[in-house]
Amino acid sequence: MLTAVAAPLDRATWRICWIIVFGAFASGLDASVVTIGLDSISSDLGADLSVTPWVASGYLLALALSLPLTGWLARRFGAGRVWLVALAAFTVASGLCAVAPDVVLLIVFRFLQGLAGGVLIPAGQTVLGHQVGAARLGRVMATLGIAVSVAPALGPLAGGLILHGLSWPWLFLINLPIGAAGLLLGLRYVPRGSRESTGGIDFAGLALVAAGLPLVLYVVTTWGETGRLEWPILVPGLVVLVWFVLRCRRHPRPLLDFSLYRNRLYRAASLAAAFNGALIFGSGIVVTLYFQLGRHLDFVGTGLSLLGFAGATAAIAPVTGRAVDRYGAAPVALAGAVLAVVSTVPFAFLPVDAPGLVVQVLLAGYGASVALVSMPMGIAAYKTVEPSRLPDAAAQVTILLRVGGSLGGAVFAVLIARRLPDVDGAFRVGFAAISVGAVGSLGTAWLVRRAS
Repeated sequence: MLTAVAAPLDRATWRICWIIVFGAFASGLDASVVTIGLDSISSDLGADLSVTPWVASGYLLALALSLPLTGWLARRFGAGRVWLVALAAFTVASGLCAVAPDVVLLIVFRFLQGLAGGVLIPAGQTVLGHQVGAARLGRVMATLGIAVSVAPALGPLAGGLILHGLSWPWLFLINLPIGAAGLLLGLRYVPRGSRESTGGIDFAGLALVAAGLPLVLYVVTTWGETGRLEWPILVPGLVVLVWFVLRCRRHPRPLLDFSLYRNRLYRAASLAAAFNGALIFGSGIVVTLYFQLGRHLDFVGTGLSLLGFAGATAAIAPVTGRAVDRYGAAPVALAGAVLAVVSTVPFAFLPVDAPGLVVQVLLAGYGASVALVSMPMGIAAYKTVEPSRLPDAAAQVTILLRVGGSLGGAVFAVLIARRLPDVDGAFRVGFAAISVGAVGSLGTAWLVRRAS
């Protein structure tokens, strides 16, 4: 449906938007850049290889743990203040990681870094939502989406280039100039936001989600790595999360406001965002392994091969935002889902040593489809809520993206692992699954259109 064209954004708003992108980019980059340095960290710190992966896993679990707090913090102190404190804490924790004398302290500092990093994206989204209003939300959220989508894809390349000439502490030191620049600009330009009388925090609810969410994400992540589901951990985690949801529905001041899901469009858009998050993160696993196992590239070569994908996503993101503001989320997402099907189906029939130009053209098409499919769903969810409830919506949608992404990554990793060592067969199955998921995205976009 064609909507009225909103007024263009002024320079001050774009300046705030790009400052917020600083923090989102640093947080997203850190989710993947450290992974390739685990061997160096283990060797330098004399740590067991069974312990070192917690340097990466601890960060990801902490990201999820801090998300439920974001809504309460933004209402209580103002979203801009929360974003500034989170960026400062993230930067300081990055410096502490670089000077950690042993692996235990490194894991602790990474956990603190993740707690701060998890707040940056939803708090930044809340700042932008309050700044521009619903009619112009698509443009700024899509710009923020560039960092969210592109930073993890650039992580292997950045990490490989850093380790090629420097030691592992530089994987963390790279965050210091990014964080410092963002903080200095943020102190000058980012609006602090209004404070609300929120009452005390629901500590019992916080304890439940702090226990349940990391347990579930841990099981899902290890399933992707080992192919085994740890039911003794998964079941208690799910039970605790159900208990948390029931408590939030009864509590007068819940940690997460699940009454938002009474809105049909918000419900459809947020669940579609979770599905697309699973597809995108899962397909990212397949594409990365395709270059490493199928085409035998190292981390730097893999990162360079992903530049076309990342570049297409970044190029299409601003167009996506304007299109969502003009035509609505569903038509844009439908177009993206069709492009995703067209650009991934050929991979299911191509050999792993297909011509590089063909591979790059298809990947660029898929990168463009990622921007067209993933960003509109989150934007549609945010457009349905009142400004005062945007902190809750941002936290909830981000949680769904994290959970969906972890689940998607695990499912696709298991699909690939079960077909190896038949490399051709493994990636045919993997890319066929991506194509099926893209068809599923057509369905989610249709549901959002019906709910509109």
